[in-house]
Amino acid sequence: MSNILVIKHGSLGDIAQASGVIQDIFENHKEDKIYLLTTRHYFDLFKKNPYLTDVILDKRASRLNLIYLYLLMKKIKKYNFSKVYDLQNSSRTNFYKKILFPQSNFNVWSSSETTIPKDKSKEEFDKNPVLDRFAHQLKISGLKTHHTLKPDFSWSCENISKLKSEFNLDKYILLFPFCSPHLTQKKWPYYKELIDLIKINLNDTYKIIVAPGPNEIEQAKQINADCILDNGKPINISQLSSLIKESSFVVANDTGPAHMAAHLNAKGISLFGPHTTAFKVSIERENFKAIQVNDLNKLSAEKVFERIEKKIY
Repeated sequence: MSNILVIKHGSLGDIAQASGVIQDIFENHKEDKIYLLTTRHYFDLFKKNPYLTDVILDKRASRLNLIYLYLLMKKIKKYNFSKVYDLQNSSRTNFYKKILFPQSNFNVWSSSETTIPKDKSKEEFDKNPVLDRFAHQLKISGLKTHHTLKPDFSWSCENISKLKSEFNLDKYILLFPFCSPHLTQKKWPYYKELIDLIKINLNDTYKIIVAPGPNEIEQAKQINADCILDNGKPINISQLSSLIKESSFVVANDTGPAHMAAHLNAKGISLFGPHTTAFKVSIERENFKAIQVNDLNKLSAEKVFERIEKKIY
């Protein structure tokens, strides 16, 4: 029996995408113990993952914080990991590799850098869909992949019957009209108009709701939809997963909740401008699709509603 380390720091959408990779790592290492290194924001969530033995916290303090770095490396070395699967593939995790396994190849440290095809540059390789890149990484590392291309994020869910009872949720359409302040190019501007169309054309069959994050509550109050909170605070990730999974339909910008919806097998659509493509981020699934346009300001509410009306039943 060996100890295996998986590294995944975030973000939320990336966590959902990595679910299949983690499951495949587990199924290829059934005699081993699987540990995951992640940040505080996802620490409790990953504690629920059935394919992990335990979770190790990385506070991601500055690399110049030598005391923190020393203590973290010392803690990791105590596990005597025989193999590391770096799913974050960042400059930080590459820095960790240089400290922990400086001369190792993919047999010990599996990352996009150590498994990249010899005939491709990293820039060329990164043009492939993210799940395809994960699948390549695992296959080069000698693993059989059955779930990497079909992530299942349902392990993150929890019982929300109390929440649904409080807000009288039966059939509902869940909107995610928000985005990070520095990513405004991802924000579709016509959610208010879309809500009007839904209310007029679907005869109030579906309740329209939003589930804001900590910095989105004030924005949510300006939208004509029920704001789902838990005792006045944002719901946690597991509650959000269940709210998405049990919804009738999801409409979202290209954000973390959209990727959650895709890998929770929820019906819905995500709205993409020119910032990236739905193909590259591997978001389209059987029930979850994307609308890709060159300019989100020119994507009308009528166009989005047409897609909802076709898919919701």
